[in-house]
Amino acid sequence: MLWRSVLVGTALLVVGGCASKEEFDIWRSNTAHFASKEHFDFSMKNSGESKATVTRNDVAMAQNQNWFGRAITVAQEQILER
Repeated sequence: MLWRSVLVGTALLVVGGCASKEEFDIWRSNTAHFASKEHFDFSMKNSGESKATVTRNDVAMAQNQNWFGRAITVAQEQILER
């Protein structure tokens, strides 16, 4: 009984931690998880359940450095002037 519970729990963890096909395709096409330190900093700042904080500088860096991954979308009026 205990062995079966461990096996089912492990299977749930493995399946629950899988990426989608789109995420795997993005990861395969890039040699690093983040395009730059700024990309990492932005992702860590905007991870989790909280509302995304985006500045015009963030948008410019994303375009200049070719950030990849799932895009965070915000309305134009939500972009902060910093």
